[in-house]
Amino acid sequence: MNFVCQQCKQPLHLDASLVDLTPSAYDLVAASLPPSPSTSHGRQASGAEKLAQLPAPPSVKNAWRNSQGSPSSPVSSPTQRKAPQRAPMHPNESFVLLQDSVIRNIPPQLPATPHHKKPSFSKGRSTAAAAPAPPPEEPPHPNPSPLSHHLRSSLRLFNLLSSRTDLDHPLCAECTHILLSTLTRQLDETKKERDGYIAFEKEVKKEKEREGSGVNRLEAEAKIERLKEEERLAVEQLKGAEREHQQLEEELQNLEREEKALEEEEAEFLRQHNAHLLKSAEQASQLAALRAAYAADSATLDKLERTNVYNDAFCIGHDGVFGTINGLRLGRVPGVPVEWAEINAAWGQTLLLLYTVARKLDFTFENYRLVPMGSFSRIEKTTGDKATYELYGSGDLHFGRLLHNRRFDFAMVAFLDCLKQLMDYVKSQDPQVDFPHQVVKDKIGEASVKQQFSQEEAWTRALRHVLLALKILLKWTTNGSNG
Repeated sequence: MNFVCQQCKQPLHLDASLVDLTPSAYDLVAASLPPSPSTSHGRQASGAEKLAQLPAPPSVKNAWRNSQGSPSSPVSSPTQRKAPQRAPMHPNESFVLLQDSVIRNIPPQLPATPHHKKPSFSKGRSTAAAAPAPPPEEPPHPNPSPLSHHLRSSLRLFNLLSSRTDLDHPLCAECTHILLSTLTRQLDETKKERDGYIAFEKEVKKEKEREGSGVNRLEAEAKIERLKEEERLAVEQLKGAEREHQQLEEELQNLEREEKALEEEEAEFLRQHNAHLLKSAEQASQLAALRAAYAADSATLDKLERTNVYNDAFCIGHDGVFGTINGLRLGRVPGVPVEWAEINAAWGQTLLLLYTVARKLDFTFENYRLVPMGSFSRIEKTTGDKATYELYGSGDLHFGRLLHNRRFDFAMVAFLDCLKQLMDYVKSQDPQVDFPHQVVKDKIGEASVKQQFSQEEAWTRALRHVLLALKILLKWTTNGSNG
């Protein structure tokens, strides 16, 4: 017979003390249990009625009936009523599972008994133990003794426990521990409730003793009136407290509304502040960009102010014995052939330089007007016959070219006269300006600028002195100390 826990439904292994439970031990356990609820009735109920009143599952009741040999009980299930009658079985044909620790020596054959064998049960369920074939016989042991009465005693004990308590039995150790914890907690609660009842009973007894000690009716009525007055005052205080609570609730709501408005105002302020910060950062970035641009422009302006465009436009230098302007040689010497086209272009740049300096100084020449036209520049006389002198020459030797070269000499003398006028004007403006070569009529530094009847070396030297004077004039004009 296998037993299972009625709570967790796990198989159980019974303790040896339950297997070898003696009748005296069984009676002791049964006597220690609480009485069955059926004993409170005034009449003696039969066994079937007692079994029907027990709060046990039907399987346990069926097992109890089968163990008592009453299969035809009126409360039995239809399955049990329809179970066929079994033939007498030998002990070795029983379905009772015996444990090795309690097995005794059972004889191989026993005579048939006139009564029926009790069926075995597992997990509290009752079924007719009709098997098609008997289990294998145990090997013969000396001194046999069956354990059916021990198992029947254990089953009766579990049924008795189930009928006397609120839980079905058997239980495993873990479920028993949980049950003991629950019962201990209920016991503690019951003790607390009992202590409360005892205290209340003592108060009632004290009250009765005080009433019996001479408290009259008038004093009781006065006490009742006083208590009513105290109750009335307490009610008024409670109403006042409720009114104050309502006022505080209203104030709290007002404060919450004000807080919400302040939060919205704060959020709006923060948005404006963030927008202001963004705008300020943008303006700061623009200001930094403007300052950087101003610094760059100032640097460019300083560079431009320090830059002399006239020096770049009119670069005066020398190439051996030749004076040069913008790389063009001005003059001729024996052994170094210089084309007249280069000389004419150099004279055009020279006349343009003199014209530019005079215009920058807002100076007007007397008797002459300069007409810079590159290699074909000329000088016009503004008084007298108003002649025009070409400031370019040629190397041809025919008669017409000789007359043209004479006009070229007159143009160079007129140019030297204009140069002398500008030099005198600059000296009048700044006496510290010093020109190394003086201009006297057609000579500058004792060298004539006329080509005819002069040596080429002297003419080239005179033209070099002219370029030097122009360079001094250009430097004084562009040094920033004059208009």
